[in-house]
Amino acid sequence: MRRQRRTKVVATLGPASSSRTVILRLFQAGADVFRINMSHTSHEKMRELVETIRAVEAECDRPIGVLVDLQGPKLRLGVFKNDSATIDAGQDFILDSDPTPGDGTRINLPHPEIFVAIKAGDTLLIDDGKLRLSVIDAQPQRIVARVKVGGKISSRKGVSLPDTLVPVAALAGKDLADLEAALDAGIDWVALSFIQRPEDIAEAKKITRGRAAVMAKIEKPQAVTRLNEILDLADALMVARGDLGVEMPLEKVPGVQKEMTRACRRAGKPVIVATQMLESMITSPVPTRAEVSDVATAIFDGADAVMLSAESAAGQYPIEAVATMNRIAEEVENEPMYLASLHVLHTEPEATGADAIAAAAR
Repeated sequence: MRRQRRTKVVATLGPASSSRTVILRLFQAGADVFRINMSHTSHEKMRELVETIRAVEAECDRPIGVLVDLQGPKLRLGVFKNDSATIDAGQDFILDSDPTPGDGTRINLPHPEIFVAIKAGDTLLIDDGKLRLSVIDAQPQRIVARVKVGGKISSRKGVSLPDTLVPVAALAGKDLADLEAALDAGIDWVALSFIQRPEDIAEAKKITRGRAAVMAKIEKPQAVTRLNEILDLADALMVARGDLGVEMPLEKVPGVQKEMTRACRRAGKPVIVATQMLESMITSPVPTRAEVSDVATAIFDGADAVMLSAESAAGQYPIEAVATMNRIAEEVENEPMYLASLHVLHTEPEATGADAIAAAAR
């Protein structure tokens, strides 16, 4: 079961891939690490999946990594009278602390920490960026925003604040409980979602105390601006392109991906590139040419791992998706350009005995 590549393949487990038979087949197809998303997994199911992975590991006599992905602090709207409403571009829309069900003019925002941090001119994104609002006036319990991109707005939809540093801990109550349960189950990695500052990593490290490595998911602009500080504390980074593409212009995400990959290579820490890598394989047995190029480019740039999300968790072709990613990684690493492109990223040896010996050995 030795791999013919260095790059690792991370496969997310879900409804399409929870049985021992499928997990074994995913491993045989090329998965090196299995990701368990705690946004959709109970403690009982998580423990069951870890036990199954460890059984497959023993059967195959080869180490398998287990990554538990914590949900993180989710900011959501309150509820509407009819479960939804429609807001139009150009109108003013109010978000307030009043728990009364909302309508087309206002909605409850049950997060007092947002009212403290937000200011006029900040952007509010709702439902993964489908609706965009700009804050006109911010008061302690009331925000008036101008709708820039309107449409249907529903109860409990997620809220993103790309311009605002919200004073909320990266580990909410659910995350703390999930983390303790995961550590007890003997997982290898824990991924922190929606972090904004290095203190979020430090908080998790105090809890893990070396029992698992801590990975920082970079999915907010605030984390990008403090990337080096976060990288100093984290054991690895994940380029979470999905939420990054919501909170910052899509065209900026490829540059951030390359910046993060190079920063991790300089620091000698692993980096995972994730989200929509083989998205079409959720419903198709073969990927698009653009997706193949996307995966290959990440590996050429020096990514240590590439990740499948819904493709392996809920897609119709989880085995094929892993096998495809495995073949792409093998092919890229056999290309003469691969080592040459990585060599470009190497820092020159310093004038020290240690560097001279290491360079000569290499």
